[in-house]
Amino acid sequence: MANQSVPQGGLSYRDAGVDIDAGDALVERIKPFAKRTLRPEVLSGIGGFAALVEIGQRFREPVLVSGTDGVGTKLRLAFDLDRHDTVGMDLVAMSVNDILVQGAEPLFFLDYFACGHLDVDVAATVIQGIARGCELAGCALIGGETAEMPGMYPEGEYDLAGFAVGVAEKSHLINGSTIGSGDVVIGMASSGPHSNGFSLIRKILDRSGAALDAPLPGGHDPGRTLADVLMEPTRIYVKPILALMQHVTIKGMAHITGGGLVDNLPRVLPEGLAAVLQRQAWPLPPVFQWLQQAGAVAENEMHRVFNCGIGLTLVLEAREQETALAFLRKQGLEAWVIGSIVPRAAHEAPTRVV
Repeated sequence: MANQSVPQGGLSYRDAGVDIDAGDALVERIKPFAKRTLRPEVLSGIGGFAALVEIGQRFREPVLVSGTDGVGTKLRLAFDLDRHDTVGMDLVAMSVNDILVQGAEPLFFLDYFACGHLDVDVAATVIQGIARGCELAGCALIGGETAEMPGMYPEGEYDLAGFAVGVAEKSHLINGSTIGSGDVVIGMASSGPHSNGFSLIRKILDRSGAALDAPLPGGHDPGRTLADVLMEPTRIYVKPILALMQHVTIKGMAHITGGGLVDNLPRVLPEGLAAVLQRQAWPLPPVFQWLQQAGAVAENEMHRVFNCGIGLTLVLEAREQETALAFLRKQGLEAWVIGSIVPRAAHEAPTRVV
């Protein structure tokens, strides 16, 4: 048989820009992070071709609820600032908050990290943030994909996507169908812009010339820079809301993401109903005050782009509002009654901020 040795000067995968050893090193680095997130339902996790999770015996009629999302152009700030420790938390939050509003408990999370050249330190930092987000949400990080694709991304940049699966009892799913006129809307405080509106935020930064390493203009948030405020990770509402569901009947929930309050709340409202929100019912956080002033952003545009300080809304009967507010405040979460549900005329918008 002819000698099959590699010809002198032959190419390797590393020559093409893919470092298999770096990928293996990353897997070993992230295993301890993932291990801390494991739940009893996980039968096998990171390292195999697929992960195995059983639903268990807690549910009579289990319904799987799934969600997927990314971090958006907030990543551009992460690249510019070389700060990669919190965007993983954003990634988890965007999906688990979405499935939470259906009344589902997140079971597990998968991530997709894509780059042109794999920097193990950066990737490990991002995935450590993902694991931290999973811990806060009570779900297991059971796997994912790291794709090193030379020529697809500029040097030093990457993209993120995530996928969460939760479970709910079929009879306890929350879909807004029981919402009626007279119900109240409770708003839960956001931690900042979360992961939405950053294309406009970056435009405002460019136009204003504000320094990211300086304090938030206006003397707000002493000791924190503008970068700190903007990069604050998306709040994860899972554990307090799942606990609250044991004390009150939540008729509907909305995760306030792209589209702001005016576009997200109507997604859970039945036909013929509208939400009227009282703008003075909750404080507008300083970062949104600055964004509105620095960008000369109209009020209605603010409510369509940003969460304006409200990251999640709940709809429930008025008689349960004080129980809900007291419980949430004991959990350390700021919350306010911010509006009510009213009949909607054909010509009226489904959400009005007055």
